[in-house]
Amino acid sequence: MAYELPALPYAYDALAPYISKSTLEFHHDKHHAAYVSKYNDAVKGTDHDSQSIEDVIRAIAGDSSQQGLFNNAAQAWNHTFYWQSMKPNGGGLPSGDLATKINADFGSFDKFSEAFKQAGATQFGSGWAWLVLDNGTLKVTKTLNADNPLTAGQVPLLTMDVWEHAYYLDYQNKRPDYIESFLKSVVNWDFAASNLAAA
Repeated sequence: MAYELPALPYAYDALAPYISKSTLEFHHDKHHAAYVSKYNDAVKGTDHDSQSIEDVIRAIAGDSSQQGLFNNAAQAWNHTFYWQSMKPNGGGLPSGDLATKINADFGSFDKFSEAFKQAGATQFGSGWAWLVLDNGTLKVTKTLNADNPLTAGQVPLLTMDVWEHAYYLDYQNKRPDYIESFLKSVVNWDFAASNLAAA
């Protein structure tokens, strides 16, 4: 049951100028494709072959003997989730139940925004910033390298990739500028809202 590399949910140039066509081509067609290919090669013919990628991630998290498989599984999943966390003409403010929940759990959208920017900016090295539902409460978390909230029993609603390949062609070493653009111009609140509604 091979995990397929999903097509981007928008054109390669749809997020420009905030995230360029060349960044998306490189990031999706090279990085993401490589994780998917390595994951499929690693599970072929094993007990994991018939499992969903989410079940594989949960089953092998923390097993040092399976670290390579975990890295490729989680990175394949994380990137698929990341593409959906953005959209053309995104950004702005959430609405409806998601907005109400953010205000209730963080105190205000500005406080959420501050926490999310902080998580992304202070993730040392490579990793991810997340908006998650944790035991009924919205939280901002950050994870190192390939790790993701599925391993902590949390429900991911939204993610931002802070590996350098996600932003370096467009922003060089200015990660905070990329984070600002992500929240202001490309974040997909509809995706986060649908994940909250399904939780």
